[in-house]
Amino acid sequence: MNFTIRKAKKEDAKSILELIQHLADFEKEPEAVVLTVQEIKQDGFGQQPLFQTLIAEVDKKVVGMALYYYRYSTWKGKTIHLEDLIVFESYRKQNIGRALYDRVLQQAYKEKVRRVEWNVLDWNTPARDFYINTGAQILKGWEVVQMDEERLVTYINNSKR
Repeated sequence: MNFTIRKAKKEDAKSILELIQHLADFEKEPEAVVLTVQEIKQDGFGQQPLFQTLIAEVDKKVVGMALYYYRYSTWKGKTIHLEDLIVFESYRKQNIGRALYDRVLQQAYKEKVRRVEWNVLDWNTPARDFYINTGAQILKGWEVVQMDEERLVTYINNSKR
């Protein structure tokens, strides 16, 4: 199967959201996505884009993406966080995900980024095995910490007392 990888354009916002929803469905959290097409357009393609996206296409149909953004580590300097690497299920096992992954890592190398990082669910054995087989390491002892919108509101409201 022939596919191409290219940088996303504003017109891809709807396809980007469809891929995000596909991932949420796969991760058994279909209602978790609250993002809109308009927010993707604004946040990814506005004056100061908050993220970059690479798109995989087959016959001009978007079938996968890698969405990443730059961060700064006080120990390492400039880093890249790979937020999501998604390929529609019917297009998996065609090296599309690998090509997207490679392009993100090539970008990091080109820019002399000292670290690329991402999260993977502990039950997603195929993804974990893929990453380990590419030489990536899954860090032990580090856990993802988040404060979602509801907890943030609660914290702010409680701290005003």
